[in-house]
Amino acid sequence: MSSRNQKSVTSDQPRSLREMTDLIAQQEQQLRQGGGDAGQARQRKLGRLPVRERLGLLLDKGAPIIELNLWAGHEMYPDVGEVPAAGVVTGVGFVHDRPIVFVANDATVKAGAFFPATSKKVLRAQRLAMRCNLPLVYLVDSAGVYLPMQDEIFPDEDDFGRIFRNNAVISAMGIPQFAAVMGNCVAGGAYLPVLSDKILMTAGSELYLAGPALVKAAIGQQVSAEELGGAKMHSQISGTVDFFEPSDEACLEKLRALIELLPPGGIEHGAASAPARPASDLFDLVSLDGRKEYDVREVLRCIVDRDSLHEYKEDYGGTLVCAYAAIAGRKVGIVANQHVRRKSPAGELQIGGVIYHDSADKAARFIMDCEQTRLPIIFIQDVTGFMVGKESEQHGIIRSGAKLVNAVSNVTVPKITVIVGGSFGAGNYALCGKAFDPTFIFAWPSAKYAVMGGAQAASTLLQLEQRQAERLGKKLTDADLAA
Repeated sequence: MSSRNQKSVTSDQPRSLREMTDLIAQQEQQLRQGGGDAGQARQRKLGRLPVRERLGLLLDKGAPIIELNLWAGHEMYPDVGEVPAAGVVTGVGFVHDRPIVFVANDATVKAGAFFPATSKKVLRAQRLAMRCNLPLVYLVDSAGVYLPMQDEIFPDEDDFGRIFRNNAVISAMGIPQFAAVMGNCVAGGAYLPVLSDKILMTAGSELYLAGPALVKAAIGQQVSAEELGGAKMHSQISGTVDFFEPSDEACLEKLRALIELLPPGGIEHGAASAPARPASDLFDLVSLDGRKEYDVREVLRCIVDRDSLHEYKEDYGGTLVCAYAAIAGRKVGIVANQHVRRKSPAGELQIGGVIYHDSADKAARFIMDCEQTRLPIIFIQDVTGFMVGKESEQHGIIRSGAKLVNAVSNVTVPKITVIVGGSFGAGNYALCGKAFDPTFIFAWPSAKYAVMGGAQAASTLLQLEQRQAERLGKKLTDADLAA
């Protein structure tokens, strides 16, 4: 979270998970305004709809939407002002009951220009489409690369150019791509729609490698924007555009009709039932600061279908709960940190949120079984790390941890990670952190990422300072320690 948001959180003093959730929801509502009223007024003056109204017409009304990376770009570029959502809206939605991935430029934010975070966000959406075999829909309305930052956007392997390479690879994979040019589409960005399978373009939009001013400067030719790259020219003369549409509304209606023509896809799910507990109970089960113990089975009863939870090795390795369940009728495997203290059958006190040798062994075998039976895996993280100390080392914690990391790394079924509280150290890796390619990561308002917790980090740094002082023949004073 940004420093500015941290200040606002401190001043508002949220004391509970519910209050923090409400605060973040308010901040996200502001981010969804994009360039604000002035930017939306500019769009309407040009006869164009704001990006979220476009998505409202494209996607099925009332169907679920998962918006991705809403906080991307937030307070990352103070020299140029706010870039809400990195100037592009991405996510998963439904068109005629079919899931699709959408990438829609927000022209109210710096004319839809690409910043470094914009490229990363589009690439993330493309990877998701490739992994999940979902059609991709691009609503293009962008001024291209933000030139003052071109050194951070243009040259590297995971920058702007990778988008077009992905266009070609996705096409070769047989995944449908639809592009609707609904405003500006200039310079290198013009390759994106042309590398897609179907191209739509609205009246008044522009698609060209170089605009009129650059053409005049480069070759001395004076030409209008419409002659150079207008929708009529591309539909009647160059033949680049497949469908010429008079307005945003007509274009989106046509786009929906084209997507409806795709052959049916998806997986049949079983009948769904409501969870045993309402989702609102989660606010009472889990504390904002993470200090309160809770039984993760009760958390799961707020999420999974009633009576669908079947725990694996319930009496063994108790600091990780592994279970088969159903969520909205879809069968899944779940690996979740338990957050209550317990005694092992050998009499060892085991602390909630810590991975011990027995829980690591259990989870590794469970994950391999999910791979064998093709069950998607949900990881629910609230982990402080692996247990340390003499007993743990003698039990082979490194070997058990390596086995778990190996299992997580090599499964090919979909993986979804939910960060409930802490996600610290190697626990982040072992339970499918970002580096282990989960399809999605969802973070609760109480989520925290770090190599170690704040108290442990402070203690470690203090010990290092004390050792350094001892080597120099000094002794730290109370004033030094307070500082």
